[in-house]
Amino acid sequence: MSQEAAEGPDRPGGTGRSAVALDEVDRRILDELTRDGRISIRALAERVHVSRTNAYARVERLVRDGVVTGFAARVAPEAAGLGTSAYIALTIRQNTWREVSAELARVRYVEHVALLSGEHDVLALVRAPDNATLRDVVLDRVQRISGVLATRSWLVFEEYDGVRSPWA
Repeated sequence: MSQEAAEGPDRPGGTGRSAVALDEVDRRILDELTRDGRISIRALAERVHVSRTNAYARVERLVRDGVVTGFAARVAPEAAGLGTSAYIALTIRQNTWREVSAELARVRYVEHVALLSGEHDVLALVRAPDNATLRDVVLDRVQRISGVLATRSWLVFEEYDGVRSPWA
């Protein structure tokens, strides 16, 4: 199984782009892969009721078409020593998204970044070992990025993943 991954803020086919048509079998494959990215092709084929050859070909196509962008472990942040999480909303100078996102990609503890419409321009999820590190990330790294005009932070007290897959 190929493990190519499209990475970075300039990845083609981002949000709002035309999507590849997925049939019911593709959606079941995506559902199984999001539950267990380490599933064998044999087990995957059994679960979605297709041949191993068909399952392998479909997974390869989903990777090639950029629908599946990689295979990764899900890590429990607190168990891994990242006990403080926060969403940081950024207001940025107009036309600085590419530069700001490139800098945010280099900031340790920034897990996810999204360009938004609305009151704030960017939302970043930061997972840090403690409040002092979070403060340093926001005040010493994020607020000093050229193009960042203001930040607003929300501490995360508790979180969970949705219980229903969008592919099922």
